[in-house]
Amino acid sequence: MRRAEWAFAALLLLVLAPAGLALAGVWSSLDYWSHGWLVPFVALWMVWAGRGARRGIPIRPDGRAAPFGIVALALYVLGLGAGSASAQGLAAVLALAAAVWLLRGLAWLRALAFPLAFLLFMVPPPPDWIRPGIVQLQLFVSQAAVATLDVLGAGVTREGNVLRLPDGQALFVAEACSGVTSVVTLTPLAVMLAWFLRTPPWRALALGLAVVPIALAANLVRVVGTVLAAHRFGVVAVTGPSVHETAGLAVYVLGCLALVALAGALRAPPAAD
Repeated sequence: MRRAEWAFAALLLLVLAPAGLALAGVWSSLDYWSHGWLVPFVALWMVWAGRGARRGIPIRPDGRAAPFGIVALALYVLGLGAGSASAQGLAAVLALAAAVWLLRGLAWLRALAFPLAFLLFMVPPPPDWIRPGIVQLQLFVSQAAVATLDVLGAGVTREGNVLRLPDGQALFVAEACSGVTSVVTLTPLAVMLAWFLRTPPWRALALGLAVVPIALAANLVRVVGTVLAAHRFGVVAVTGPSVHETAGLAVYVLGCLALVALAGALRAPPAAD
């Protein structure tokens, strides 16, 4: 990078610092968005990994990017005024894209389009957009768990998101068991795997679409396993903080392994000699 570009980048990062703080607050407070801490580093790794392919691209500053930069900054100001981390994060990504276009030209923007777009995975949608989806996931997992447990002869009944055991004990299917964390965090992993393995487009789409069933299946295993364990050891024993967190981690690892295995199966075939 040239000295002027370093100066511009430093100024832009200073201006966007409040957006970073707002996003960090969301990443720290919501378990299903904690992956946001990793997204910028993965995007930087993508930029570094593709440096060789960009060596021949000429640097041609392009003033046509200025209006897009102004729109991004206007959105940023609105996000600051509204206290919206979503708007601030989206504006920050748009501002970075406009800066690349302005300083290096459209060819560079095309070359960096994927890592720039990947940054969108660090931007949480407004809470009102995602909350209905969480409720639906909770209901689905609850219903599927009861159906599975009926087949196993467990005799569990459901009252909304509450699973009631034959002895009267009850288990609540919380947000953590709904699969939302797995869906939100496995989606960027699927995209990264498709990019890294150079998966053909239709196979990459199949990998992305597989995230939801993989996440739901893994969390269904978690809920069913918890209910069966509660039958044997009691609800208190299986819902303690350490047991609950360990189960959540195990389910997430299971989902990751399933996704990695599927990505390997869908990867592009090696080129013929």
